Amino acid sequence: MVENCLKFGLFLLPFSADLGVASLVIALFVQWKQQYPKIIAHRPYRGLGLLSLWLILTTLFAVQPIQALEGLPNLLPGIAVWAAFSLFFTSFSRLYSLAWWLVLTAIPLSGLGFLQLIWGWESPLFLRAIGIKLVAYGNPDGRMSSLLMYANILSIYLLITFLLGMGLWIHTYRLWQKKKETGSLGKLAILTLGVLGSGIGLILTNSRSVWGLALLGVMAFALYLRWYWILGIAVIAVGAVCWSAWIPWGQETMRQIVPAYFWARLTDELYDDRYVTALRTTQWSVAWDMMLQRPWFGWGLRNFTPVYQERMNVWMGHPHNLFLMLLAEIGIPGTLLFCGLVAQVLFKGSQQLIPWPNKKEIDPDHLLLFTYLVTFSGCILFNIFDVTIFDIRVNLLGWFLLAAITGIVIVKPQQVMG
Repeated sequence: MVENCLKFGLFLLPFSADLGVASLVIALFVQWKQQYPKIIAHRPYRGLGLLSLWLILTTLFAVQPIQALEGLPNLLPGIAVWAAFSLFFTSFSRLYSLAWWLVLTAIPLSGLGFLQLIWGWESPLFLRAIGIKLVAYGNPDGRMSSLLMYANILSIYLLITFLLGMGLWIHTYRLWQKKKETGSLGKLAILTLGVLGSGIGLILTNSRSVWGLALLGVMAFALYLRWYWILGIAVIAVGAVCWSAWIPWGQETMRQIVPAYFWARLTDELYDDRYVTALRTTQWSVAWDMMLQRPWFGWGLRNFTPVYQERMNVWMGHPHNLFLMLLAEIGIPGTLLFCGLVAQVLFKGSQQLIPWPNKKEIDPDHLLLFTYLVTFSGCILFNIFDVTIFDIRVNLLGWFLLAAITGIVIVKPQQVMG
């Protein structure tokens, strides 16, 4: 039941948050009910319990407790997902299944995004009532947002499916090379559609940070597979775009070669009417100052918005940096605890990748773990320039990725030893 509700919920999530979350809540409830003794007894989860208590404590001592109370649902359910489903994802077959379901969602999601931009498709009112919201010509106007509320939110979703799809495509292609199975060609066709849809879609979201992260992801796979020629092409492409954006000598010539869509976005010429209060540097400065004023317990979750509005006379939902936001809102101890727990998982995963350079043949499971680590690392880097926890769909997606990695690199080895 857990697996079926999980698959059903994750597939529905980008199309209808209401229906998807309802299915995932059932899966979470059943998983907790079945695994409660193991979750409570598992020593690594004591850190998650401590983090949960710290979040509640900072809410009690918040400058505006009601705001902080409203912020708890952005984190506590995710911690519950991390604890419960890391006991579920203890086999690579389940990681393959999770990746496949997520990549499959990208095909209709990006397709609707194309129709949104080209023909101005939008969802009728009766569908909006259940969370299916397609805005004509995107949000902001001219940037693909598909069924998600904003272009940046869609961009991180498509980055996840793009990187997972690449890993699955490489695995399936290598399998087809060895066995020449007809079924593998069908899978390759579907994965090709998913990767291309995600890749073109994330370009059309016009998110600079995701462009860079997608390129870094491609370079990571190229390095892992020793496809050094791809690294060379990537460096040339990046150099050409940067040259056309910032280097005066020969700039006009380069701008005739490189589409303005890229260099004008990097130089902000597409959006040259930004006020100082809309700049990330301004928001980061305020968040840093908040941390210095209350370094221990912070101001409380969701308290950045009223503080920023009071100081800058502008409403801002978050400081566009998750880590600065946490430092300002839950203090230094809570932020270090949270980052330490995540870093432990990534460190354990990286340890399992250490034998890779000495292997001539890449193990499929090894490739899958690498794919998940690259994908989740992309999510972390994205949160340096934005914050994803306020959209329930990409927020849950990040927690499930973390739970999947934790299950393989921490829970599974302990089960084998036990």
